[in-house]
Amino acid sequence: MKIYNSHEYIREKASGIIPLMRYDQNMDFFKWREKAKNKLTELLMLPDEHCEDMFNVVEEKQFENYKRIDFEFQSEPGYFVSASFLVPKACKGKTPTVICIQGHSTGMHVSLGEVKYEEDEADIAGGRDFAIRTVTEGLCAVTIEQRYMGSAGRAENGEPACLKNNEGMATLLLGRTAIGERVWDISRLIDVITKHFSEYVDADKIVCLGNSGGGTATFYASCLDERIYMSVPSCSVCSFDDSIMAMWHCPCNFIPGIRKYFDMGDLGCLIAPRKLIVVCGIDDDIFPLAGVEKSFERIKSVYEHIGKKDNCALVKGNGGHQFYPDDAWPVIHKYLNEGIRKGI
Repeated sequence: MKIYNSHEYIREKASGIIPLMRYDQNMDFFKWREKAKNKLTELLMLPDEHCEDMFNVVEEKQFENYKRIDFEFQSEPGYFVSASFLVPKACKGKTPTVICIQGHSTGMHVSLGEVKYEEDEADIAGGRDFAIRTVTEGLCAVTIEQRYMGSAGRAENGEPACLKNNEGMATLLLGRTAIGERVWDISRLIDVITKHFSEYVDADKIVCLGNSGGGTATFYASCLDERIYMSVPSCSVCSFDDSIMAMWHCPCNFIPGIRKYFDMGDLGCLIAPRKLIVVCGIDDDIFPLAGVEKSFERIKSVYEHIGKKDNCALVKGNGGHQFYPDDAWPVIHKYLNEGIRKGI
């Protein structure tokens, strides 16, 4: 068969590739997981220069049902991240804390329920005001400005710079990836909140939650950082062949060489045996349900193999590419109420 369409050719080529580092149930799971984590770290091309966090509180605001502390910290030498920590009014002592990662939006203010641009109202209506819903549920929340988005990007009118200007691609020239940088910032954020907000944060019950591009960052951060007790990636976990390779996606989704070694279902096994809730929309046209189910079945098979089948769940929302808080939160609470971290 002759193929003259280059995209069709590369998709056909991918369809015949079995990922080189796919888990085989004849393997020792924990030895495989360590090797796979090392390979994923290599592929993500994470920043590797540690530094002082130079933590600084910018402002504190009191709202009717919660307190918000706006702060900043140094993630790598010279690069600072803007963040906000929310404490529910009823908080007493150390509390489960949710890291809220917005997707391709105008910025982290969407997680905080603030409207700065016209499109923010639709995002908030689609359940992306993660931090506000979190404190409503009685948990602490923290959100950050992701690289190449919001105030961390240069696009006009709040449009994500990675989406409009391909800014996230410049980092490839330095042997880095946009996703790797975002994962690094999430791990550094965990360093910061467990140190500077220790009076509020239950370090054994850290949850990472995000939708779309925020779900992607949530997923990869959870694959690598075992301090994340529960991972809730939404509208992002799907086979590469059915999503990222099949249609246009923001260039920040692409990790050089990853399909050679893993599919997303293979990577999700790195989160085991910790809690994992994959959220999707049954009508999501850029992360199609068939690819989501294919990925989740692989993940679930490994959880079952290691005796932790009840630690993962697939939540299907009745709609498209958005978050489904009313469907996801009952499962989040269920997992939070199950035992202590050592018993995950």
